[in-house]
Amino acid sequence: MTTEEIIDHLPYDYPFLFVDALNKVDGAGCEGQYTFRSDLPFYQGHFKTLPVTPGVILTECCAQIGLVCLGIHLMEKELDTSVQIALSSTQMDFLLPVFPNETVTVFSEKIYFRFHKLKCKVSMRNSAGKVVCKGVLSGMFKTKAV
Repeated sequence: MTTEEIIDHLPYDYPFLFVDALNKVDGAGCEGQYTFRSDLPFYQGHFKTLPVTPGVILTECCAQIGLVCLGIHLMEKELDTSVQIALSSTQMDFLLPVFPNETVTVFSEKIYFRFHKLKCKVSMRNSAGKVVCKGVLSGMFKTKAV
């Protein structure tokens, strides 16, 4: 499965799709990028004079790239059915802000994948290569016949 096909299988769309490109996906982890465009709706009120990307959105970006894209890759053989995805736990540390029009790169490393539960270490870096946030995310994947 190509990286474009993985992105096409994501159950998200604008303005809640936080994956622009996948640079690498294999059984051990993945790497992808996203640019937080200044026209995204959450910047209008977070914060009034200096917009900053909310931590929950940074977590979602890490989850979409680092957990869901990797899970789709790992479940490739089961994608002839509908895949449902649920985030089951998060532990994130936020170290630097992400401002409008910044491009970030998310890296994930699989801790384990068994019984359709995936746990990954994730980190997000800004264009200067500095760690923005990092943590551990877990999710569950359920297949059902279409």
